Amino acid sequence: MGRPLLHIAHRSTNLLGRTTVSETVERHEFNAEVGRLLDLVVHALYSEREIFLRELVANAADAIDKRRFEALTQSDLSVPADARIRIVPDKEGRRLIITDPGVGMSKAELAQNLGTIARSGTLAFAQTLAESQAADKPSLMGQFGVGFYSAFMVADRVEVTSRRAGSEEAWTWASDGRGDYTLATAARAEPGTDIVLHIKADADEYLEPIRLQTIIRKWADHITIPITVAQDGKDEPANEGTALWRKPKSEVSEESYTEFYRHLGHVFDKPWATLHWRAEGALDFSALLFIPGMKPFQAVEGDRESRVRLHVRRMFITDQAGLLPSWLRFVHGVVDTEDLPLNVSREMLQSTPVLARIRRAVASRVLSELKMRARDSQDYATFWENFGAILKEGIWEDAESRKDIAPLLRFRSSALEGWVSLPDYVARMKPEQEAIYILVGDDTDVLSKSPQLEGFRARGVEVLLMADQIDTFWPERLDSFDAKPIRSITQGTVDLSKIALPLEADEAADLSKLIPRLKEALKADASDVRVTDRLVDSAVVLAAPQHGPDLQMQRLLRRAGRSVGSDLAVLELNPRHPLIRKLAQRAETAADLTEAAGTLLDLARLQDGDSPRDPVAFARRVAEALAGELR
Repeated sequence: MGRPLLHIAHRSTNLLGRTTVSETVERHEFNAEVGRLLDLVVHALYSEREIFLRELVANAADAIDKRRFEALTQSDLSVPADARIRIVPDKEGRRLIITDPGVGMSKAELAQNLGTIARSGTLAFAQTLAESQAADKPSLMGQFGVGFYSAFMVADRVEVTSRRAGSEEAWTWASDGRGDYTLATAARAEPGTDIVLHIKADADEYLEPIRLQTIIRKWADHITIPITVAQDGKDEPANEGTALWRKPKSEVSEESYTEFYRHLGHVFDKPWATLHWRAEGALDFSALLFIPGMKPFQAVEGDRESRVRLHVRRMFITDQAGLLPSWLRFVHGVVDTEDLPLNVSREMLQSTPVLARIRRAVASRVLSELKMRARDSQDYATFWENFGAILKEGIWEDAESRKDIAPLLRFRSSALEGWVSLPDYVARMKPEQEAIYILVGDDTDVLSKSPQLEGFRARGVEVLLMADQIDTFWPERLDSFDAKPIRSITQGTVDLSKIALPLEADEAADLSKLIPRLKEALKADASDVRVTDRLVDSAVVLAAPQHGPDLQMQRLLRRAGRSVGSDLAVLELNPRHPLIRKLAQRAETAADLTEAAGTLLDLARLQDGDSPRDPVAFARRVAEALAGELR
């Protein structure tokens, strides 16, 4: 507290009609560097100007909780039955008043708590409580004591009149936030605090009752203490006052859950899953989370951050705390903690071990719910069709959760209708089968007809079909499941020789002379030409080099205008197909095979959903071939 500089006789009447009789006014300097700190609070600490109302309401709620706690041992300090926080806008006087029947402050406390930046009465009180053995300790905000100064973002002068519970004295603290403050004796009929903000010229919106109600609903809707906003001479309720997530599950109806879910997400469907629990012990938090029943409409892809709301003692802090990883961003809801440390702004959370543990606990609980619900395949299919592509991102991004996510994945199959899991696939694998086989593309219906599957189908080997964009990437990170490697059937050589064909195939042609000539003709467009045993009806198929990107990745690179470099596709030949047999015979002669080689490669590209290298030339060759057939 600074040295008093001046004593002045003073008398005034405040907006609530209370006469403030001041025999003297003491003027004090703020403590060192307060000007710079106040400038920081006003211009840099908060990203949203409206935060000031949250901070002042939080302080008022704390003051009422403090008084209730002290009343446990001092009955004369009991809080009025109709205790509430009143917000009174006065357009004519350009003032905004926030009043509460809380514990109030003495002259010394006003000087200590408001005259010294970053000194908080709440923090001092919390430290006292830490040493107390009382079981019913109130939940407190404002642990760093700068929230009050956010008032100067919207006010060019702030006056605080307060009377400490148990005392007859009242005092008024006042400042324009420019380096000093005054303390003056005052009169207040009851214990509590009145804060008067003289609103700046550019802050008229904070004198509008509807705007004030909107801010309260956003930031303090679930504070249990009633909050009212004066409008047309009446005090209108501004907050719901019930934190649904704090109630026992047995006391919350399905209708209440649905109503809250719709209010929270601005949606009209019903949640597919509702997760409501309280963690106590090493971690102390309540959570109410929802997995939507339908995929939300988004004209464009939004950001990839989780928007689960973080509350501290029912007070909304932020929806940007990253409480769930981005691969669970479809989850909506609230996490409310009792003991999470905050930094000075209450917006930018400290990276504390507590917050990290809460994040892990919440993500683990969501995964457990998904595992349980996955037992009902029909019900789980609803979730998967809505959010499966997002969940797959966790395989790529989150090494710690990879093994937990993998059994939750679902795929279309070359062998069965419906969705297939990795555990189901492994259980059906043939004894001779060495890997889990996958085929990635743009459309599962197209993939199901791909020539790439012919040899696998003929041998009864199941292939998982994948058509989400993320499917091009995540298998590289998972690599294997249940000790079985995951292999793209378009990448490298796939050896199916250990699995016999159920029917005898035609004798294979000798391609020893054909292959070198095709390699020479296609040296600029294919990295290799080789024989394959994975075709039955088709003459040719493409494959990717063993250590390069698979075919789908190559297509994505080309669409992005990027070169695939030396990772050109491999052309594989079916030595039992009539066309390849004829070409093998022509290779015994000196006949030119350049155009035939190009046609084979273009046919293979078409089968995989790509365009011929030169569509006009390809069309000409096909037309000439048809003309020859029709002669």
